[in-house]
Parts: sequence; structure tokens; C-alpha cells
Amino acid sequence: MDKLNKDWLTERCVDFEYKKYMLLAYLQHVDSCYRLNKLYPPLADLIEHYRTAKLLKESKQNLSDAFPQRLQGFDDEKFRLTYDKVISDDALMREMENILDFSLPRFEEYVQEGRAIFEYMEREMVIRPVGISPLDPNSGYLFLKDLRAETRVYEYTITIFEQPGSRYRAIHTTYVKTYRRSITKTFNWIKEQLICKNPALPNPAVFAVESGLDIPVEETFLPIAKRLLVREVEAGKQ
Repeated sequence: MDKLNKDWLTERCVDFEYKKYMLLAYLQHVDSCYRLNKLYPPLADLIEHYRTAKLLKESKQNLSDAFPQRLQGFDDEKFRLTYDKVISDDALMREMENILDFSLPRFEEYVQEGRAIFEYMEREMVIRPVGISPLDPNSGYLFLKDLRAETRVYEYTITIFEQPGSRYRAIHTTYVKTYRRSITKTFNWIKEQLICKNPALPNPAVFAVESGLDIPVEETFLPIAKRLLVREVEAGKQ
């Protein structure tokens, strides 16, 4: 099983043995991905499942709300629809608690393992600007270079989101091209080629991320490089 639905805890039958089988099959898939150093999407999915399960465990009301509802009727006084819980059996709620007790430590274990792999891969990467950086580094190109004899190029855009009390950046990348490396095809040479082919970005910010490891690009290298890039841009703004 390569994926767990978001509502896997409450979908179909709420049976401990059945959910245990589902979870262990899913974690077996995650383990096979980790062995190949493929972190995404498994790690992101695991974190979401862990947070959801922890939230349900901490609050019985959250646990009750997780079950589907059935339309009962209409409340004339409050002028709103009313619903009945499809699940209200105390024994079934205890079954769900048993499932959560089994799931939570296993989710946590695999999240920690994934983060350890992530941090190791990140330590083996170096990011640096290519050429002179423009005043606005929120759009440009990202170069990825590892043990392969090639440089993968992505166009990136960083968007800033602001909410009361918080501010964060989201990054979007689009694959552009892969260049075979040679003595003449340096990072600066690739940058010049990109400027010639894309007049819309006459003075782009360009960052290169290099790794001494041979790791999957889409599942691991690119996600970690994107995080490094956002951090580098944030540091430059301070």
C-alpha cells in the first residue's frame, strides 16, 4: 500500500486488526522508499498523518467529530440543519482509541527516521549564488549538481504570505533543462544561455546547490534544495 487516505482511520470498518494491517502495509512501503533515499511524498504524508492522529488522541471531541454525520432534520428555532453521529457506540470509540495507541508511536518513529535522513542529506549539500545577485532574489533559476555528469535547471518563484502574527514563504519550481557538464559548460555559462533564451528574466537570481551524494532528484534532492534556497533568500533579506 503506497498511500493512506486522509480519513483512513474512519473510512470503511473501524476494526483494530484491519487498520493495523493497513498501517503496517503502508509503513512497509515507506520503509522501501527510505532505503532508496526517496523522502517525498512519504515524509510529508507521514507528518500529516501523525499530526492528525495526535490531535484526535488528545481530544475526545476531535475523535467524535472525525466520524461522518447523517442528516437528521431541520431546527426551526435555530434555522439550521441538524445531524446525527453515524458512530456513537462507546465500544467503537474504544476501538478507535486502540488504533490510535498503535498508530501514533509508529508514525512518530518513521517521521523521526525520515527527518534524520533529510538532515543528513541537507548537511551534504552546499548552496551558493552564481554571479551577481539582483536586488530581488524571489525569482530566478535553481541549479542542481550531484555526482551525475549533468546540471539540472529549474525556474523558481518565491511567494511571501502574511497573516496576523506570522509570515512565511512558499516556493514553486518548474523544470527547464538538463545540461551535460564539461570544462566549458560552467554555471556562469549556463546562466548566460538562460538569459539569452528568456528575455523576461534579464538579470535573474541564480543559485546552485551541489551534493556529493547520488540521490533521487525529484523525491529528495529537489525538495531539500528548495528548502535551502528559501533559507538562503531569507538570510539575504535580513
